[in-house]
Amino acid sequence: MGAETTTPLDFPRQMRRLRLGIVGGGEGSFIGKVHARGARLSNRWAVVAGALSSRPAVALQSGQDWFLDDDRIYTDYREMAVQEGSRPDGIDAVSIATPNNTHFDIACAFMEQGIDVICDKPLTTNLESALELAKRQKASGLVFGVTYAYAANAMVRQARAMVRSGSLGALKQIHVEYFQEWALTPPAEGGPGAQWRVKPEQVGEAFATGDIGTHCHHLGSFVAGLPMTSVKAEFHTLGPDKPLEDTAFMHVRYQGGIPGTIMISQVAAGTHCGFRIRVFGEKASIEWNQEEPEYLHFRPFAEPARLLTRGEGAGIGQHAARFVHMPRGHPEALSDAWANLYEEFAVAINARRTGVDLPHGLLEYPTIWDGVLGVKFIQAAVQSHRLDAAWVSCEMNGDAKRLATLCFMQ
Repeated sequence: MGAETTTPLDFPRQMRRLRLGIVGGGEGSFIGKVHARGARLSNRWAVVAGALSSRPAVALQSGQDWFLDDDRIYTDYREMAVQEGSRPDGIDAVSIATPNNTHFDIACAFMEQGIDVICDKPLTTNLESALELAKRQKASGLVFGVTYAYAANAMVRQARAMVRSGSLGALKQIHVEYFQEWALTPPAEGGPGAQWRVKPEQVGEAFATGDIGTHCHHLGSFVAGLPMTSVKAEFHTLGPDKPLEDTAFMHVRYQGGIPGTIMISQVAAGTHCGFRIRVFGEKASIEWNQEEPEYLHFRPFAEPARLLTRGEGAGIGQHAARFVHMPRGHPEALSDAWANLYEEFAVAINARRTGVDLPHGLLEYPTIWDGVLGVKFIQAAVQSHRLDAAWVSCEMNGDAKRLATLCFMQ
């Protein structure tokens, strides 16, 4: 199943844990705790500062609940950026776990202080601001990671390596789906996270496409090693009334004309986190389902199917092996994927700060350009729907295309 070595390349050692600050993620938030736990589980970070809510009382209480020192609990991210940027023991990086429309301003405030950035997806609410962030990141030389955490599962890395090594042969089809049921609860009854996610002024022009569709866009390209080139989308609102779509069905094309599909819904009754990718080649196919993340299905043409399980040896390649933390039969899951992601962020940020050159291909974390492409995908899908499901390009052109070249050279 490919010629990749099973001996993992070791990540460089750090002399200390990096210091992490978090904006957003306080009481009432789901994703902020996920960031913090992933960072801590990686053993490369200490969470030392935070502006954990835009509501001062909540920010203060949440900071105390997280055992932050009083002088590093902030009620305004701008103050946090300035104060942490001037401290000799200031944060090395900030994680942004806030609604989409705030990402740009928060990221800029910390980049201006020379602080590396880790940001939730979608990167911004429009392509113009996403490209502006990429320009500023390129000019600063800072590390800017985006949290497409599913791609840090060990068996996703195994799938990517098998595609790259030719185990599937020439690729023929790529299909990604993501089904959830949580948005069947009316937004007014679903808590703050459910409410802001359906407000155009906070998320932009799409709900489900931005929230989970961007994961499908990223994972398909990541595993296949190919950019998406065009999309043909239909949006639907099938659950309780809301101003944006909760379901979308898309035909897509990848580089080389390879066809595929993306199907997403957050009102699919009886589903929880049904995120699945299937890639078909001329010789074999692979399938991964994030609800069963330990397993990768490998199905050669006219041969018995094989089930690969996460663990050391037995065909597991180096890019997956470095994220194997427990023996087979001792399950790892999404929390471990977040830790893997934060480990890669730490390696990149520590290398930048210490001037260490890393081996080519050592890191595969999602960069700011992956975030930009996600915003471009949302824009293209929205435009396609408005044009009665016409094909719309997902590719960059002009100055954006030149910026892409510079980002990939970095």
